Amino acid sequence: MERRSFLKASAALSCAATVVGCKTSSDEANVNPPEPPVADEVINWSACLVNCGSNCPIKVFSRDGVITRIETDHETTDEYGVNHQIRACARGRSLKQRTYAPDRLTTPMKRVGKRGEGKFVPITWDQAYSEIAAKLQSVAQEYGNESIYFNYGTGAYYGFASNTATWGRLLNLNGGFLNHHWDYSWAQVYSACMATYGDQWDSIGGSSLSEIENSDLFVGFGYNPNEIRQSGSGEGYDFIKALEANTNNIEVYMIDPKYTDSMRGNENKWLAIRPGTDAAIIEAIIYQMINSGWVDSNAKSFLDKYCVGYDQASLEATKADLEAKGDRHATHIDVTDNYHDYILGLGKYQTQGARTPEWAESICGITADDIRELADKIMAAKAPYIIVGGGVSRHSNGDQNTRAAYMLAIMTGKIGTPGVNTGAMNSSYSFPISGMSAGSNPVDVTIPVFSWSDAIVRGEEFTGTTDGVRFATSGTNELADNNDAKLNSNIKVIINASGNALINQHSDSNGTAAILQDDTMCEMIIVTDCWMTPSAKFADILLPDTTWLESEDVANDSYASGQMAYATMMSTSLTPVGDSKSMYDICAGIAEKMGKGGEYTEGRTGREWCEKIYDETKAANSDISMPATYSEAQEVGVFRKYAPSSNVALQSFIADPVANPRPTVTGKIEIYSLSNAYKAGTWTIKEGETISPLPKYVVTAEGFEDNESAKSYPLQLCGFHTKGRTHSSYHNVPWLREAVEDAVWMNPVDANARGLNQGELIHLYNDRGTVELPVRITSRVTPGVAMLGQGGWYTPDPDGRVGPSGHVIDIGGCINTLTKYAPTPVVKGNPQHTNRAQVAKA
Repeated sequence: MERRSFLKASAALSCAATVVGCKTSSDEANVNPPEPPVADEVINWSACLVNCGSNCPIKVFSRDGVITRIETDHETTDEYGVNHQIRACARGRSLKQRTYAPDRLTTPMKRVGKRGEGKFVPITWDQAYSEIAAKLQSVAQEYGNESIYFNYGTGAYYGFASNTATWGRLLNLNGGFLNHHWDYSWAQVYSACMATYGDQWDSIGGSSLSEIENSDLFVGFGYNPNEIRQSGSGEGYDFIKALEANTNNIEVYMIDPKYTDSMRGNENKWLAIRPGTDAAIIEAIIYQMINSGWVDSNAKSFLDKYCVGYDQASLEATKADLEAKGDRHATHIDVTDNYHDYILGLGKYQTQGARTPEWAESICGITADDIRELADKIMAAKAPYIIVGGGVSRHSNGDQNTRAAYMLAIMTGKIGTPGVNTGAMNSSYSFPISGMSAGSNPVDVTIPVFSWSDAIVRGEEFTGTTDGVRFATSGTNELADNNDAKLNSNIKVIINASGNALINQHSDSNGTAAILQDDTMCEMIIVTDCWMTPSAKFADILLPDTTWLESEDVANDSYASGQMAYATMMSTSLTPVGDSKSMYDICAGIAEKMGKGGEYTEGRTGREWCEKIYDETKAANSDISMPATYSEAQEVGVFRKYAPSSNVALQSFIADPVANPRPTVTGKIEIYSLSNAYKAGTWTIKEGETISPLPKYVVTAEGFEDNESAKSYPLQLCGFHTKGRTHSSYHNVPWLREAVEDAVWMNPVDANARGLNQGELIHLYNDRGTVELPVRITSRVTPGVAMLGQGGWYTPDPDGRVGPSGHVIDIGGCINTLTKYAPTPVVKGNPQHTNRAQVAKA
């Protein structure tokens, strides 16, 4: 299940709330009346549907079908927790520039020349529909529907005419398609959560940020909402407001390789950690908690009642119970492999030694004294709120780092009480909306989202035990056995709709380009987008989509909007640029050529689908007042409601673990993951990889302790989200490139050692490629680390200049020119923050 689908399915439908729109009779709500149109200017509500997690409403002013200006929500009294404004960030406010960008696609086109060169000739819509329909049907007949792959993309991920709804519906009418599971952002977060708490969606089911008001200690690992979630009604705003409301003299500790805008004086201490070593500092903190006797006195009863795997006695009891039930997991339990002995260096871990602060200091770069200080703070805290951001998981050992953070929360023995979190990302409230069904997909297997490029080359070898193939019905927890799943075909057709993961957001861009350029392997690539992205240049047929601002739709608040839920009834007065069409109309045209037009549309236009979806959305939100018709709702524009209560994660489980078991094998929190133990015993594991039942610090290739790669590439290379892009979206807006510099961040220690000066051009390189960018010298980065904002557009130098790596220099600043393709052991996920690189003057 997609993150989006889960949130729609699980959102509460019966909570008390209020509604406020831009056109309302409420004097209180209408403090700032709508701006009067200038001359014949028209106002419409739309939304910024980029995948940052907020979907902010946007007010579009236009004249004669052309945007004149963009405004954001300022319709209410802006009372936090009641009706605060949903103000868009700089990205949403730049939508006029993005809509009319010079690289806007205006007509269907077909490739001429080599894939990736970006050479196309215009074709008619009728020709595009006919060729695509014929290819989809012929490939399904020759290779099977598993050979048709719908690629991951989130550039138009939400609303009625989203990529997943429109293309999914079309492909299912053609007999199905190969889909993916997980996502690029959180695959290892899901793995960690399933291993520990049972369900992948526990990963975004942590305690509400409002619970910080009840805490006396905040500990964040890679936690940076104020740059990633910039919305005026989002997690970054909730975080700041919760800290302001706290009256417990809360102390804030931030562990991150970069000093972020989420700190900016809010923190008591920044612990500048080396990338990928979070588990090491956590194990040293837990060593202090156990070795001091604190756990025995304060948390042992919690661990015995609610958890499995803390000590040998716990595993012995679990193994005996499962053997009596004939459970397949029992055989793979090693009772000597318990967490207590692992941390203290006892039993089978005697030769390893204890995980002391001194041991951790040499790895993570944080002093033993600072580690002991944080351990003391956690032990003294009455209500510690511990949280780990998604970036911690995007390492080669990311699932283990994330599980370690969960362990730190578990070891406090306080989970399920006010002010305390599980370590997971916080819950957000959501406004449930309806949508167009994609129908049923007859293809019964899915592949990990990150492994599609490998499936082009050797998909026929993919199985459940080698490459993480899963049955589509296996669900979001690990109680199902996917070992027998397999893929029967290499990928022959790719549909890439509103996404840039085809080349830009995938790993090893140069290596991926080489795979895609061979059109004897993948025979057709279809790209639907609004702009000539790096991925669009690899299309065989390129289809121009309308933008959000040119569309009618129903959009909710996405998955990370915090505690204010909202929905926007989108309307438009714009004339679509060129001959662009909505994805709904595009897919309807292809369906017509397949002889499935009536089944696809059910006789409805896009507008009529929106009316149907609005009626269903209105019925699902009977707790608030919504107009009778979609047209009236479009006039109002924005509907909002605030979360009726704060969520304390796992509170019901702690209150009654028998009545509310976790969806793990044992029904408890699993310190020792039985599903991971089963995988370790039945899967084919590559040399150098680790699948561990226990959360452990794992040394990986190109990580801090990879001394061999460090000889040539001494800097750890790590990506981060910038305020000027969401992933790669908005890179083509000059305003944002001017406001948010693309540069390689380096500590003065490293820059001075290389004789670098502020702002000069450098080459950042390794064996996979070379990137040319300015250097930004700053103490906000840990020594030994180079950091680069992710999402820059992959642009091999048109003059063919070759860099130190032996590759054509990427002048677009795409970090994935340098990242490795090495799917992680459990979920075959994204390791893109674990890399080694070197820097030299350009």
